Amino acid sequence: MKPESKQPYIFNSVSELHKALGLPKPLHPLISLVDYSDITADTTDVAKGMVLNFYKVSYKKNFKGKIKYGQSHYDFDEGGMSYISPNQIITAGSDDADYGGYTLLFHPDFLHNYALAQGIKKYGFFSYALSEALYLSDKEKEIITAIFTTIAHELTQSIDHFSQDIMISQIEQLLNYSNRFYNRQFITRRTPNNNLVAKMEKVLAGYFDTQETLVTGVPTVQFIADELTVTPRYLSDMLRVHTGQNAQQHIQAGIINKAKELLSTTSLSVGEIAYQLGFEHPQSFNKIFKKKMNVSPVEYRQSFY
Repeated sequence: MKPESKQPYIFNSVSELHKALGLPKPLHPLISLVDYSDITADTTDVAKGMVLNFYKVSYKKNFKGKIKYGQSHYDFDEGGMSYISPNQIITAGSDDADYGGYTLLFHPDFLHNYALAQGIKKYGFFSYALSEALYLSDKEKEIITAIFTTIAHELTQSIDHFSQDIMISQIEQLLNYSNRFYNRQFITRRTPNNNLVAKMEKVLAGYFDTQETLVTGVPTVQFIADELTVTPRYLSDMLRVHTGQNAQQHIQAGIINKAKELLSTTSLSVGEIAYQLGFEHPQSFNKIFKKKMNVSPVEYRQSFY
């Protein structure tokens, strides 16, 4: 009989995680800043799978090893940051313990009645994978460390009417700087990202050429991301920086280019072309084509005669 897979540990509160890590009770029930060097418990079992019902922003110093971007591996030794939103399954490899650094934990309830409670959804890096971590320059490390220091200091002070406001503003500053630094990373790692763009174009072309659309329909962002072994949000954010278009817009551009080819070089009807491109209804294809080209598929074909 096949053994049952072990269920992940579920932590509903910051206090529960502190206890599992062998740390003292958090200074605040809804927010905590953990120094990795203070962890005393054996976390081997927990690291194999856990779910946090709160946010986790980690800065890992001296995090060495090969990190995967798409199909390629790159060596990093300057440390990095990762971001995890509630209800994601977290796993860690056996070599993940060889680093120092900090983890900021904060419960969604801590953001209650603040604009950040809704605004936090705009930070796409909470949907990135570990292999899509943010790698900081020395100057960027100083900025991030200063924010962590301010939060740590505030946690040791007596709680007053301004405590939560200050810590919320520091969290928002941390996330805004992270957005800026990720944008820089998309630019400075231009070669691997350009390779990723080229591979995406190849995947799209292959999808249409093999007529996989007849079976699975119009290609989705999730499909393309899976083929490139990146997360959909990372793919879209990277493409937006490099090309000004997100992944969905790139897919639509690929559909239009293939449609133009079929309209100008074959005698297939518009309905047959729509079906070949993965559309269940020709009307949907007509609508997208006209929106992008300002003419209908029929009018586009007639322009060649």
